[in-house]
Amino acid sequence: MYFDDLPVGFTFETGSQQIPLEEMLDFARKYDPQPFHVSEEAAKDTIYGGLIGSGFQTMVVGFLLTLDAGIWNEASLGSPGIDSLRWLKPVRPGDTLRVKAEVIGSEPSQSRPRIGRTQIRYDTYNQNDELVMTYTTIHILRRRPLD
Repeated sequence: MYFDDLPVGFTFETGSQQIPLEEMLDFARKYDPQPFHVSEEAAKDTIYGGLIGSGFQTMVVGFLLTLDAGIWNEASLGSPGIDSLRWLKPVRPGDTLRVKAEVIGSEPSQSRPRIGRTQIRYDTYNQNDELVMTYTTIHILRRRPLD
C-alpha cells in the first residue's frame, strides 16, 4: 500500500509472535544487560518479581510483526523517528505479542509531490489482550505511482 491508501482512521492488525526465554535472555545479554533482563535469580528481588524482557526487544518484535503484515513496506522511505514511546506492562518469557495500528495523521509533502508523511499509532498487546507498549511514528511513504 502507498501513502494514498492509508487515510486517517485506517487500521490494521499483525500476526503474533511468542518470545521464548532463551531468545529474551540472548537479546538482553547482547543489548540490554540489566539484572532484571539477564538473571532470573536477580530479577526476583526487583519490583518486577521476576525476569522481564527488554523494552527494546518488545519494540523490535513489534516492528518485525508490522513489517510482516506488509502494509506499507513497498512504499517505505524510512522515518524521522518515534514519538510517545511507552512501555506499559512488563513482557515475560513466553509472552506472545501482536500489534494493532491506526493511521492518526496524513500529510502529502508540499515540496516533494511523490511522497507523503503518515503518522501511525502502534499498540502492542500480549496474549491476555493487555497493552504492553504504545508508540507513534511518522512514516515517509511513496505516493501511488501515476499510470
